[in-house]
Amino acid sequence: MPLYTTQPLKIYNSLSGEKESFKPIHEGNVGMYVCGPTVYSNVHLGNVRTFMSFDVIFRYFSHLEYKVRYVRNITDVGHIVDDVDEGEDKIAKKARLEQLEPMEIVQRYTVDFHNILKAFNFLPPSIEPTATGHIIEQIEIIKKIINKGIGYEANGSVYFDVVKYNETNNYGILSGRNIEDMLANTRDLDGQSDKRNPQDFALWKKAEPEHIMRWPSPWSDGFPGWHLECTAMSTKYLGNHFDIHGGGMDLKFPHHECEIAQNEACTGQSPVNYWMHANMLTLNGKKMAKSTGNNILPGEILSGENNILSKAFSASVTRFFMLQAHYRSILDFSDDAIVAAEKGYKRLMEAVDALSEIKAGTTSSIDIASWRQLCYDAMNDDFNTPILIAQLFEAVRYINLLKEGKETISEDDLKTLTSTVNGFVFDVLGLSNEKGADGNNDKLEGTVNMLIGMRNQARADKNFALSDQIRDQLIALGIQLKDGKEGTSFSI
Repeated sequence: MPLYTTQPLKIYNSLSGEKESFKPIHEGNVGMYVCGPTVYSNVHLGNVRTFMSFDVIFRYFSHLEYKVRYVRNITDVGHIVDDVDEGEDKIAKKARLEQLEPMEIVQRYTVDFHNILKAFNFLPPSIEPTATGHIIEQIEIIKKIINKGIGYEANGSVYFDVVKYNETNNYGILSGRNIEDMLANTRDLDGQSDKRNPQDFALWKKAEPEHIMRWPSPWSDGFPGWHLECTAMSTKYLGNHFDIHGGGMDLKFPHHECEIAQNEACTGQSPVNYWMHANMLTLNGKKMAKSTGNNILPGEILSGENNILSKAFSASVTRFFMLQAHYRSILDFSDDAIVAAEKGYKRLMEAVDALSEIKAGTTSSIDIASWRQLCYDAMNDDFNTPILIAQLFEAVRYINLLKEGKETISEDDLKTLTSTVNGFVFDVLGLSNEKGADGNNDKLEGTVNMLIGMRNQARADKNFALSDQIRDQLIALGIQLKDGKEGTSFSI
């Protein structure tokens, strides 16, 4: 019997504003689409937090023995600067500034995105489609929307008629916005736009002569609107009606609102059962922004090359820090906070290591079955990782008491404790045990320092043959010695 049959899950649905019992469309299967990055710059820490939230959600569904199809796209065209319909495409702008082909920009930052996520131990999605790889599908959707009378062509561009759509549907169902209020609060266009209404959004944009990224279509040589790609790719790989659509809180409006409208205009039905949104990450209590300097890249955390943190922190410590907050909560990143997280992470890993040293007895003085269920209860309550971590530290307390002989545990309960701790720490939270690597580094440093001492003694004894032999053999192993006024140091 699959684990999901005994572990009922509740998910906060942004569409209803409530936690709802999760019931997949097809039993035992989950279809999940998450909006991926627009690859025109290095992935920032807020992106990492959003994708980490859905990585854990993906991991937990898999842990519950669901068969998951996780689709996360790459936006490599069509995303206009400032997320409006007028202006310059973000990728084309970066290509112009750096005097590169747009696809060189795409390749550079897609590689960066993958490298960062790999460093933070993300599982790859089941499918990772690109917007440029689905131009044909986007054109076909536009044709359908025009045929339904909700899309219109104007001077080679095609727009979605929000007012017409709202006559039979609810534009604003996800964000809670009222279209009459939106129209009332929008400046008059004064004939400067081809749109019928200020709230209409682009399905296809005619490319200006200087625009580099363009494709032929029935209306013009141009490029698709930003919102259209996710409608095309989610429905192609998950069907017109699927389980979960996720992304950052900032995508709720207009991006996800427009997706719902496009889908309903095409199919006549709501596309998604559960809309999920991850909250933002702040830095030292303020919004992260490159323009103000209040910004740090994921790689700068790992290298320590920044002006914000006191030292470098590992990917697992950073991951542990982020998972200490619920995915729907705002999380503030600071040096004090990650230093505290590092201490907690080390305590957890010390307890994981100590599990192998515990000897089983004949009876248990602690209720492992109830504790195990509390771990599941935490994750079943809208993927509540901070409560799960609190339960894991309860396990740390048990382990320490068992080591001290103050509690006893049976063989079966010890197996349950071990498998549950390892399952949640490594499989669900996606942490890695870096303690072993640190221990090896300490041993390496001690060994090299011992050899440096032997070399110094050989030099003092004028045994230069032995001194040179130690140096040369260390170089052969990739360890470079450097003699200075304050002694000899080494680098690898």
